[in-house]
Amino acid sequence: MSTEKNKQIVRDFFDTLSRADIQEIVNAYTPDGFCWTAGSLPISGTSTRDQVAAAASAVLDLFPEGLKFTLKQMTAEDDRVAVEAESHGVHRSGKVYSNQYHFLVRIRDGKIAEWKEYMDTAHAGEVLCAE
Repeated sequence: MSTEKNKQIVRDFFDTLSRADIQEIVNAYTPDGFCWTAGSLPISGTSTRDQVAAAASAVLDLFPEGLKFTLKQMTAEDDRVAVEAESHGVHRSGKVYSNQYHFLVRIRDGKIAEWKEYMDTAHAGEVLCAE
């Protein structure tokens, strides 16, 4: 696939995340695809495609009004897409969650084979993991 098509797959995936469409999030992955999240939080580590539904649902359900992603920059080469992004949402506790990210995504056959997420884990822990 072309780098432009790979970038569009990633853009579409962020739209799906912002809509919290769990089934479409899972469908975006290859059968052997996985998501890896940096840090030592309960959401950190590797999730297989089958585990992504529970992980995404657990996080996105914390935001009754949704969690919106804004893409800042995107670069693609070969099967890789690198993205700088920001999120914004109000946690069910009332705390504002606004994080900055770098994602590295590998695309295979029009789907996500690998999703790596780097973020401010201290901020994520303060908002996502505190009740």
